[in-house]
Amino acid sequence: MNATCLEGGVIVRPVTARIGAEIDGVDLTRPLAEPTLRGLRDALLRHQVIFFRDQPITHHDHLRLGRAFGTLAIHSGVPGLPDHPEIVAIQADENSRYVAGENWHSDLSCNAEPPMGSILAMKVVPDYGGDTCFASMYAAYDALSEPMRHFLDGLTAIHDGEHVYRPIVGPNGQTFPCSEHPVVRTHPETGRRCLFVNPSYTTRIPQLSKLESDAVLAMLYRHCMAADFQVRFRWRPDSIAFWDNRCTQHQAIWDYFPQVRSGFRVTIAGDRPS
Repeated sequence: MNATCLEGGVIVRPVTARIGAEIDGVDLTRPLAEPTLRGLRDALLRHQVIFFRDQPITHHDHLRLGRAFGTLAIHSGVPGLPDHPEIVAIQADENSRYVAGENWHSDLSCNAEPPMGSILAMKVVPDYGGDTCFASMYAAYDALSEPMRHFLDGLTAIHDGEHVYRPIVGPNGQTFPCSEHPVVRTHPETGRRCLFVNPSYTTRIPQLSKLESDAVLAMLYRHCMAADFQVRFRWRPDSIAFWDNRCTQHQAIWDYFPQVRSGFRVTIAGDRPS
């Protein structure tokens, strides 16, 4: 696909027709001018996840970039860095029993106000493997039949963090968010409709019986994983992915054990889905 140039000199190269674009013409180690920030926001809203290469950002750069798009959120499940609580370390190595994001999910959908977006900067990558897949929930909703879209409108789903984070932190007395959100949400900036359930956090649809809820959710999870809704990003050192958490899901592929994969992530606060 041909590259386009947006405001602020932001060069956008779409990766697939439905989701994902690589960005050039931007140096994230420096403060960004307002026109460049507007160009990046435009690219994010159009493509749902944007990718950067060769960006050796520091923690200070990372925080500045995230704050340019909104208030940074403190992770409700795992602690951040001691000196930078807004930054969460993403680490897997020969001692790992699991990896962050191994199952399809939308970040912290258990929160009452799930994040608007996340920015992940990868510093150490394995020699092979370790890709991240992203899926467009716009495309997933649009591909449903009209009767199914009509059926899902008005339903809600429970998103629970307990079963996600308890195995990580253990029985320490901490409680985790549990929230109820629409099965189909409207993006607050684009106005587009998208699916908002995921197999990591979503546990049930309260308007349905357990049998019905399990069946509908299983169908939606399988539907959302369709390859033609996806883009797959191959990391290199100092690559960055910035995704719109409101209209995407993602999955980190753990196919590189026992190699090291290490980076840092910030999340940008969002609003209550509607």
